[in-house]
Amino acid sequence: MRYYSLNRYCRDTFGEKLYKLSLDGGMTCPNRDGTLSSLGCLYCSAGGSGDFAADRSLSIKEQLSAAKEKVASKSSCEHFIAYFQAFTNTYAPVDYLRRIFYEAIEDPSVAVLSIGTRTDCFSAEIYDLLSELNEIKPVWVELGLQTIHRSTLDAMNTHTCVDDFIIVTDELRRRGIKVIAHLILGLPHETRGMMLESVDFVAKSGIFGVKLQLLHVLKGTPLADMYIKQPFELFTLDDYCDFVVDCIERLPKDMVIHRMTGDGPRSLLVAPLWSTDKKRVLNTINKRFKVRDTYQGRLNLF
Repeated sequence: MRYYSLNRYCRDTFGEKLYKLSLDGGMTCPNRDGTLSSLGCLYCSAGGSGDFAADRSLSIKEQLSAAKEKVASKSSCEHFIAYFQAFTNTYAPVDYLRRIFYEAIEDPSVAVLSIGTRTDCFSAEIYDLLSELNEIKPVWVELGLQTIHRSTLDAMNTHTCVDDFIIVTDELRRRGIKVIAHLILGLPHETRGMMLESVDFVAKSGIFGVKLQLLHVLKGTPLADMYIKQPFELFTLDDYCDFVVDCIERLPKDMVIHRMTGDGPRSLLVAPLWSTDKKRVLNTINKRFKVRDTYQGRLNLF
């Protein structure tokens, strides 16, 4: 096994593949509403990284229903991961969070509740709510770490830090809630060595899973303005696929790899344009693993 994929984990744990349904809980973000900043993280789209989520004007039940209809044409999955993806999904009064999270988790076809959020949007009441939900069905919390390097986080206007990530991760794990870290590969002016330091940090963190996300430059973001005025280096397809293999080989074999690339909306993508062909990217990554397996096998003969 080259790596422990989310698909493999779901089959091992639930006996079947689970399809992820992206939801919009109608929230915003303290980095957008003026609490910390009104600019947002420089790479984040107007949709709060939830560009594939359902329509926020619909109820959660309606969003789930609409998302299942879309999935039906691609998959025969009967059970799903309800993924609150857009914006910051613990940034609301706890009574509101309880209502929308229960609305999702009470759907018989939902096997897992997954919540994307920031490390600065937790409270004792929210931890208690997540623990309560986790007693009913598994709860996963997806935290936007992105990088461990403060200089990059400041340059990207994230208003986050690795210390908060450690505190929140410890609190969630103590309650038996699985944590997934998001890492962005290719942030402006980060070296390969800096990115690997972030990967090594995640490898030693003891968390459940990781998402490796290729940096996308999206229209309408401050990052796109920066790139257009003064282009910075982006990964080529070959370099990225080689580097992802380097990253995964540094992670524990039992850490679940939830993502190896990501795909931004075609209508918004400025660069890198090769990333729109996600199937090609994933096939290339898997070919790189095979090449390394073959090379390692030959070495073992000597």
